[in-house]
Order: sequence, then structure tokens, then C-alpha cells
Amino acid sequence: MLFLPAAALCCLCSALVAMAAELNQEQLSLTRRVGQPVSFSCGGTHQCDGSYIYWYQKKDTKTFTVILRFYKSRCSIERRYDHPQKDDFTAENKPNGCNLKIDTVKLIHSATYYCSCWKSGSGDMIFGSGTKLYVTGEQVVKPVVSVYPAAPSHVEGNSSLLCLASGMFPPLVQFSWERQLEDGPKEKLSPDEVEQLELREPRRASILLIHQPENSKYKYYCSVRHEGGTVEAPEQGAVDPLQPQCRVKLLCLLYTVLIVKSLLYCCGLSLLMGLTNKGPSTNGPHAD
Repeated sequence: MLFLPAAALCCLCSALVAMAAELNQEQLSLTRRVGQPVSFSCGGTHQCDGSYIYWYQKKDTKTFTVILRFYKSRCSIERRYDHPQKDDFTAENKPNGCNLKIDTVKLIHSATYYCSCWKSGSGDMIFGSGTKLYVTGEQVVKPVVSVYPAAPSHVEGNSSLLCLASGMFPPLVQFSWERQLEDGPKEKLSPDEVEQLELREPRRASILLIHQPENSKYKYYCSVRHEGGTVEAPEQGAVDPLQPQCRVKLLCLLYTVLIVKSLLYCCGLSLLMGLTNKGPSTNGPHAD
């Protein structure tokens, strides 16, 4: 198997840490049964320097491995790599570019797939955000989305909203927020107006920190993008089933789960490093 070259791996790690994917993979996830076909798209390839688009596979417990690369202008596989399932992948010519296709899905294809290329003028490798393939017989179920006022802020002019997504399959979602002033059009929020924190446990959630008075006339809308479609929650002022004490407890629970998971991860990593560095004992009985 040919693994990612060291230089490319460094670029990939930097891109993932910064969450600055520059190629566009609109499909968060794809769910297929064994034997069905599947196709992965990759947009924004006009930014790419050179002739090739690369595709990588990332399994949950494995490293990134290169599957193949496409010759952009012909949408054909220019070179094969020594990937274990290399013969299962083909190139599919679409109006918006070349897709990666699997004609017959197998269980071993369950993974996340990333497209990549060298960016024009920078010499950097850029990536898409990835599309996760679920190979299962389960049906796709849209999320149930609700918005609640979260714990009140002690900083004047600040407030917060909690958007919860639950009951969906697959579990991957993407949150986005908009606001509306009375009967005006909805508008996207600029980064200097809000802060956003996303939590993955115990439910998928997004906390929006708003830097404005609580008596503002704006209404806020949370929408959740999912494989089954986009679901929009009611505006902030329409629902408020939680008492203030319950809101505080819910927010504390979400933060506590996040902190506990981080502590467990750090303890496990420290223990593993300690066992690795300890090595086998050299003490033993000596012959006379």
C-alpha cells in the first residue's frame, strides 16, 4: 500500500486542524447498501495547478492512503497506486468535473473520501472537507432541530442560543445561522458579530454567542444540513420550553461532557506513552 508522502501528510494535517478546506465537497455523507453504486463529487478544482486531482481514503482507525489521481482535462485515471481496492474505483465525467465512482459498494469501502490538488501560485496542497460513506441497510433519517435560549450571559450586550440536532442517521450534520430584522430578508452572520461553538456529545449541537442586547429586534434561525436534506428550526422567539435553571444545566452538561472526554483522552495517551517508553525489563536470574 502506498501511504501519503510526508510533505503531503503535513499539508493535510495543517488543513484539517485549521478547518480551512478549499476544495468543495458538498456531500457530508452518503449512505449505500452493499451492491449499490456511489459517486463522490469535488468542486473548486479551477484553483488547481497542474493536471491532476488526487483522491484519498481515510478509515476510522487508519491513516490517509492515496487511491488514484485523475487527469483533469480528460477525466481519466492517469496513474494507479497500490491501494488494496484500487480496481473498485473509476472516474466519472460530470459537467462540473470528475467524480470518484464505485460501481459496486462493499463493506470494506466504509470510509471518508477526500479530494486534493496543488493550489495554483502557492505550492500548497489543498483539500476538500471530506465525504463519509456509510455502507449499511439503515434508512436515512433527517434530524429534528430545535433552538433554545442558553444560559444567560453576565456580560452586558451578550446572549446565546443553543441549536440541537437529534434523531438523525447518519449522524453527520452541518450547522448554519441566519438572522432577520422584522420583515426584512434573512442575512448571514459575519464572524465579528457572533461566536459559534459546535458540540458532538451527547447530541449534535451548536451554541451561538451573540454580541448584542437581548432586547434586539432580530430573530435568529438555525438550519442543519444533512444527507437527507436541510432542516430549519423555528426562530429564537417562537419556542422556549426550558426554564432558566434547565437551560443552565443543559449547557453545563454539554461543557462537562466535552471536558471529561478531553481528560480521558489525555490520560489514555499519557498511559500509552508511559507503557511504550518503559520497554521490556532486563532484570533476571543470573547463572553462577
